[in-house]
Amino acid sequence: MFAIAAAVLFFLAFLINAADISTNDVFTSVNVMLLGLTALALHLAGAGGWARSRSSRRR
Repeated sequence: MFAIAAAVLFFLAFLINAADISTNDVFTSVNVMLLGLTALALHLAGAGGWARSRSSRRR
């Protein structure tokens, strides 16, 4: 789930940067990219995978 969120955030950062959209200081392409990197790091660390592991233990 975090990987999908990271992909969406990276795509938004790309669009902001490519279209040269002027945003406020909080919503810049670099900040959106850093949020995507955070989501990707959480995915690689195994966060959010608890639902899959719980369902496989029941079998």
